[in-house]
Amino acid sequence: MIFTKSSDKKQAFINGWKQSKLVRLFLYLTLVLVFFFSVFQHLIVPNNNSGVADNEKESIQDTPVYVQHSIHSLDFLDRIFDKLEQINIDASLTDEVKTEIYSVYFSQEYDAFVEDNVKLLMESEESEDSFNVSLIQEIEKQYIDQQYTFPVEAFFKLPRLSQAEVIKMRPVAESIVSNLMKEQIEDASVIRGKVAEMVNASNLSDDDSRILVTEIVRYSIFPNYFYDAVATQDAMSATDTAETNYWQIVGLSILVILFTAFLYMYIRQSKLQLHNNNVQLLMLVFIFIINILGMKIVALGQSLDYPYLGFLAPVAMGSMLIAILLDYKLAFISSILFSLLASIIFNFENPDVLFDYRYGLVASVISFTSIFAVHKASQRSSILKAGIFIALVECLSIASIFLLTDENNITTFVLSMTFALMNGLLTAVFVIGILPFFEVSFGILSSVKLVELSNPNHPMLRKLLTETPGTYHHSVMVANLSEAAAESIGANGLLCRVGSFYHDVGKTKRPNYFIENQINSENPHDTIDPDLSKSIIIAHARDGVEMLKEHKMPKPICDIAEQHHGTTLLKYFYHKAKKQQELSGEFEEEIQESDFRYPGPKAQFKEAAIVGLCDCVEAAVRSLSNPTMDQINTMVDKIIKDRLEDQQLNECDLTLKEIDTIAKTLKETLLGIFHSRIEYPELPSRDNDKKGVTKDEATVSM
Repeated sequence: MIFTKSSDKKQAFINGWKQSKLVRLFLYLTLVLVFFFSVFQHLIVPNNNSGVADNEKESIQDTPVYVQHSIHSLDFLDRIFDKLEQINIDASLTDEVKTEIYSVYFSQEYDAFVEDNVKLLMESEESEDSFNVSLIQEIEKQYIDQQYTFPVEAFFKLPRLSQAEVIKMRPVAESIVSNLMKEQIEDASVIRGKVAEMVNASNLSDDDSRILVTEIVRYSIFPNYFYDAVATQDAMSATDTAETNYWQIVGLSILVILFTAFLYMYIRQSKLQLHNNNVQLLMLVFIFIINILGMKIVALGQSLDYPYLGFLAPVAMGSMLIAILLDYKLAFISSILFSLLASIIFNFENPDVLFDYRYGLVASVISFTSIFAVHKASQRSSILKAGIFIALVECLSIASIFLLTDENNITTFVLSMTFALMNGLLTAVFVIGILPFFEVSFGILSSVKLVELSNPNHPMLRKLLTETPGTYHHSVMVANLSEAAAESIGANGLLCRVGSFYHDVGKTKRPNYFIENQINSENPHDTIDPDLSKSIIIAHARDGVEMLKEHKMPKPICDIAEQHHGTTLLKYFYHKAKKQQELSGEFEEEIQESDFRYPGPKAQFKEAAIVGLCDCVEAAVRSLSNPTMDQINTMVDKIIKDRLEDQQLNECDLTLKEIDTIAKTLKETLLGIFHSRIEYPELPSRDNDKKGVTKDEATVSM
C-alpha cells in the first residue's frame, strides 16, 4: 500500500508540473534571462574595469587605443583630375613639358594637401579645448611615411590621355576611393593592394586608362586610423578607478522584462492552451533559445569585410516553428521580438545607436512572410517553397534599403543578396530538420504531420479500405463529426479527423465480427458464446494500438485508438450473457458487469473524448432506417447522458458547457449528413388553419 501511494504521488507530480504555476513562472524567468544575456554584450558599453580580474586588467593595459580621423581624399582626387583636364587640354605644351609638370605637381600637391589638413585638425582641436599634440604629430607622421610613390613611367603616360578618357576615369576613381576610405586604414599599403582588382571590375576598357586610374587611386589613399598615445595612457590609468555603469544594466533589465511581459500578456489575453500548458510553454522557450543562438552564431562572423553577414541569419526559423507547432498569431507577436533582437545583435556598424533598423526591418519582413507561407502548410515541401519565398522577399527588402541609403558598393550589394538567398534555403532546411525533434520530444503533432497521415495512400488506411470497407466508411463519417465538434469548442479538429481515420484500425484483424463489414453475410456472434464475442470486440482497441505502434504512429493517434471506448460496457453481450444464464439456470458464478467493459483507459484529453462520442453517435444513428430530427436529437442526448453518468468523461478536461456545444454541433452536422433521408412533420396550411387541414406538400428540402 505504501508503494502504491508513493507511485501515485510520483505520477501526480509528473502530471502536475504541466499545469504548475511555479513551473510556469520559472519558464518565463528563463525567457527573461535568455533575452538579457543574448543582447548584454551589444548594449552594455564597458566604461569601467572595477571588479575585473587581474589577467583582464593586464590585457586592457596592453591594448593600445586608436582613433579614426578621415582626410578628405575625394578633394585631393578632384584636384588631380582638375589638373589633368587643365594641362592636357593645353595644346601649347608639349608632352615632355606636361610630364615634367606632373612629376613636380604630384609631390607638391600631396605635401600642400597634408599641410592644410593638419592645420585644420589643429584648429579643430584648439576650438574644442582638447589639444592633443602627440596625436596630431602621429597623424602628420603617418601621412608623410605612408605617401605612395607614384611610378615615373606613369608620368609619361598622363599627357597622352584625351579629354574624354580623363572624364571617363574620374567617376571610377571617385567610387573606388570613396568605398575604400570607409574602412579603418592603419596601413595604407594593404588597402592599396585592393585597387587593381576593383579597377579591373570597372567599365574602363583601355589598358592605359586602367593603369593610370590604379596609380592615381593608390596615390589618393591615406591612412585614417591612428595610435593615440594620450588616450592609451588615460585608459591604462583608468583601469583601477572606473566604476560599473549599473544604470545600463537596469535599463537592459527593464527592456527584457518588457519583452517577456509583452509575450505573457498576449498569451494570457488570447486564451491559448499555452497559458496553462507548461509543455507548450517549454517548447516556446526552446524555440526562442534556438533562434537566438542561430543569430548569435552568425553575428560572430560579422567583420569589416562582411558587415552585412546578419542577412544570412535564419531569423524566420523561429516564427515558422511557432506557426506550425503552436499558433500562427503567436508567431506574429514572437516575430516582433525576433526583429528587435536582430536589430540589436547585428548592430555592428552603428555603436552609437541601440538598434540597427536595417536588420530589424529585414527580420520582420521575412518573419511575417514565413508565417503567411506556412501556417496552413499541408506538406513538408510547402516549407521548402516558403524558404524560396523568404529568399525572394528578403532580396527585395535589401534592395530597397540599398536604394534608400544610396549605397553604391556593388560588391557589398551582391554579397548581401547572396546571403539573402542562402538564408531562405537555410531557414527551410533547419525547420524541416528541427520539426521532428519537437514533434517527438514534446508529443506535439504539427498540422503538416497530421495532413501527411490523412493521405488515403497511407499503408494503414489502404489496408482499412481494402479489408474493411464498412469500417473505413464509418471512420470517415466519424472524422467529419469529430472535426466539426472539436472546432466548435476550439479543440484540435485536424487531430480529431486523423485520429478518427485510425481509431478502428484494429478491426482489420477480424473484420467479419463487426456489423458494418457484414454485408450480405450472417452475423457470427449469433452462433458463439457472448463471452467470446466480448473478447473479440474488446480486442480491436488493443489490436489497433499495437498495429499503430508497429507503424511508429504518433502517440496522440495511438492514444485516441486506445481511449475512444474508455471503460464503457458492452451492453448487448452483457445482457445476452445474463439472459443465457437465466435460461440455463446455472447461477454458481454471477456474471460481473466489469467483465464486459473495455479495459480503458478513459479519455485523457478532449480530442480522444470527442472521437469516442462521435464513434458511438455515428454507429447509433446509422442503425436507424429513416432517422428524423427528433430521433437524432434524442439519440445524441441519450449517448452523451450515458457517457456522463458512466463517468467516462471525468478524466479529460471537457467542461459541461463544451459538452453542450458538442451536442449541438453533432446534431447540426448529422442533419447535414442525413438530410435526404429525414422525414419532416407536415406543416399546417395558413389558409386552412381554422379547418385543421394540413398540406401534404409542406416539406422543406435541406
